[in-house]
Amino acid sequence: MVEITIKLPDMLARAFGATPEARSQRLKEDAAIEEYRAGRLSQRQVGEMLGLDYWQTEHFLAERKVALNYSLVDLQADQATLGIILPHS
Repeated sequence: MVEITIKLPDMLARAFGATPEARSQRLKEDAAIEEYRAGRLSQRQVGEMLGLDYWQTEHFLAERKVALNYSLVDLQADQATLGIILPHS
């Protein structure tokens, strides 16, 4: 695992949390959200980054009102897959 250090002025650092651990978690969560929104991280990668399972990651993103990265192309691919798995009678 890679460790990253960020140096901030004391007054600014306090805006991210009261303790070094809280600041680290907050910055990690903020980075995960931004990278997910930009399409550079998948939902699975967000969960891995934050130590969350699938449902916890769903809850984390929903709680922060982060839109699901799911396009019309994704929907069409899922529909095609369902058509193969569950053919109509």
